[in-house]
Amino acid sequence: MVLIIDDEVAIREAVADILSLYDIKVIAAADGEQGLNLYKEYAAAISLILLDLTLPGLSGEATFYRLREINTSVPIIISSGYRQNSSNTRFPSDTPFLPKPYDLAKLTKTVWSYLPKP
Repeated sequence: MVLIIDDEVAIREAVADILSLYDIKVIAAADGEQGLNLYKEYAAAISLILLDLTLPGLSGEATFYRLREINTSVPIIISSGYRQNSSNTRFPSDTPFLPKPYDLAKLTKTVWSYLPKP
């Protein structure tokens, strides 16, 4: 299962729809606090988190580090409409990044690369 944390309804719904075409289950949160609560509730089932960098309330950066306090190994992909190098210094160097707007092929390829293989 993929947890999408993004404040834009259209993005949450579009990504969920796209991933469901590949039989990937998705749950979605509109902000960092809701994302943390969903992660705590469904941690055993969540294999990947797609996290928007710009969120209302608890920022994407703060959400990232709070998630890391809960689980140091769950893959988290940072996503933003801003340039990638603006986030490079705020996250570990191995943190994957997906720019917005999403390229369909790159989105699905990246998500698949972090999901457990059957």
